[in-house]
Formats: sequence, structure tokens, C-alpha cells
Amino acid sequence: MEAEIVANYPRPPAIKPCSDHVTVEVFGTRICDTNVSLRVLETFHPPSYYIPPQAMRLDLLVQEQGRTYCEWKGVASYWNLVIGGQQLKRAVWSYQNPTAAFNELAGWYALYPGLMDRCYVNGELVMPQPGRFYGGWVTSQVMGPFKGDPNYPELI
Repeated sequence: MEAEIVANYPRPPAIKPCSDHVTVEVFGTRICDTNVSLRVLETFHPPSYYIPPQAMRLDLLVQEQGRTYCEWKGVASYWNLVIGGQQLKRAVWSYQNPTAAFNELAGWYALYPGLMDRCYVNGELVMPQPGRFYGGWVTSQVMGPFKGDPNYPELI
């Protein structure tokens, strides 16, 4: 399969249903394992994977105060991951009431791969998108440059 060039992704972003095998582990616990996800594709960003609630360990999520606003998707809510007394603050987010154009994302969860122990797509270890704010998943399926990469200051 030829790599997707993220510079060619659309703006506003597109949502693509995905059957890739996605697994995520944190603090020695698998928090999701699914072949059903939604990829959000935005210019110069590696995809963000949104996981359906039935594939997430919802018992490990504690809602956090504060929200952010995306001009395309609307207001995002955040969750802490709490496992065996350990906590990752604001590690997971979702759009509970997204804009009409992104209604498919309602109630699905995304996470920051850089905060997790391991994220895999089809068995390939994911690298996090550069930069502290971004939640993109870098794999061999995508080709940069990526927003947030200090080697491309015009994209930061």
C-alpha cells in the first residue's frame, strides 16, 4: 500500500471509516482493541483515530474539567485515564455534541498516542505526531511533513 501524503488531506478535515486493527496499552492495561474506528484526516496532520465507546475501557475514564474548541468539530470534552492508582490527565477526548458536519464522531473517543505506553495500527507501533497539542498517529501509512514538526517551522 502506498503511503498517504498528509499535505493532500483536506481542509476542513474528512472522516473516513476504518477497519484497521487498533490497540492501545497504558500502565500495562489494554484500553482498546478494535477493527472499527474513524480516521479524521486534516491537511498536514497524521490521522487521529476515534474509537467507538463499546471498544474503549470506559470504566477507566474519569471526566476532566475544561474543554477546547475546534473550528470544525465543535467543543471537545476530556477524560483522565485512571488505572490502578495511576493517572494520565486529559489523555482522552471526545465530541459529545459535535457540529453537524462531524456528527459521526459523537461519543467516540480519541487519545494522545504520545501519552500511552503503546498504540498499534495493524501491528505497527504508532509514533505520536510531533508537538504537545496534537493527537495524530504516525505510521508507515502516512507521509509528512507533519504539523508540529520542528524541522518544518512554517507548519508549527
